[in-house]
Amino acid sequence: MKWSSLALALGLAVPSQAYLRFGCATLSVQRLDPLVEPGVIPSAHLHQIVGGNGFNATMDPTTDVSQRATCTTCTFSEDFSNYWTAVLYFKARNGTYKRVSQYPNALLGNIKGGMTIYYIQESFNSNGNQKITAFKPGFRMTVGTPQSKDGTNPGLRYTCLQDVMTRFPETAEFPKQPCPAGIMAIHHFPACWDGKNLDSPNHQDHMYNTNRGGFTTAGPCPASHPVRVPQVAFETMWDTRPFNNKADWPADGSQPFVWSYEDSVGYGTHGDYLFGWKGDALQRAMDSKALLSNGIATQSVDKANQCTIKNTVNEEIDGWLTSLPGRQMDM
Repeated sequence: MKWSSLALALGLAVPSQAYLRFGCATLSVQRLDPLVEPGVIPSAHLHQIVGGNGFNATMDPTTDVSQRATCTTCTFSEDFSNYWTAVLYFKARNGTYKRVSQYPNALLGNIKGGMTIYYIQESFNSNGNQKITAFKPGFRMTVGTPQSKDGTNPGLRYTCLQDVMTRFPETAEFPKQPCPAGIMAIHHFPACWDGKNLDSPNHQDHMYNTNRGGFTTAGPCPASHPVRVPQVAFETMWDTRPFNNKADWPADGSQPFVWSYEDSVGYGTHGDYLFGWKGDALQRAMDSKALLSNGIATQSVDKANQCTIKNTVNEEIDGWLTSLPGRQMDM
């Protein structure tokens, strides 16, 4: 990887040869899901959300998010998109739950929780020779589904971190042993668009997935979805270190972590993306051969950390809980 020395020094967004990599601090942790359950307050399970403060329960697709938001938790200050996933909990031997906190990824400074976001043209090693078309206002998509019973999507993976720089091996299920530096959850989105629809009823059919896993070059787009868009990816660093004492793990020796919809295997991991870059900022980046920001504005980590929204749903999500938020007691 070729890192920008200035960005490294500042701990900010890192434009490199062939992708954008930047941190987004936590915006909110609450039960809202404007894609899968628009207007429903509260949604079925808890999410951790990053990005612009225009986020709400509905996210009207006819409204340009970048025009509504006034701040963003992302270090690229022209990115008012929203990115969200489920929340990780530790389930103790006595059946109680405690939320797992997030911590900053490598080289991103003291960002508050959140996620690392990538926009990739082709791979870490090449821009490729295809035109990369930026998303349009109103675009949204999801990857994965809570109901999944297998780990066949190579873009949805976990890494048992030995340190903050660990990237392999990846597994489709939660790691089965304590991880010295926590668990990284990875979400790679499809990068082939039908060129017509900004969304679809299941938030996935307007896209086609040719992902081959990791940050490798995706397969060619089919005729049904011919438009190559940036490959969006999330990395979330879950700090499972406080829960590494196996005496607190289930008596049968199974791993103790669950997603906020009660998935203890990990196959149901899923992510949501709602485009909100201002103007043509993302297209300028995708047109740049060297991806050296091309005039895209950045902000300090401190300023990104200050952006937040008020909770629409007020409920206990921290401390030791007898059940996951929004779910019946499971003892």
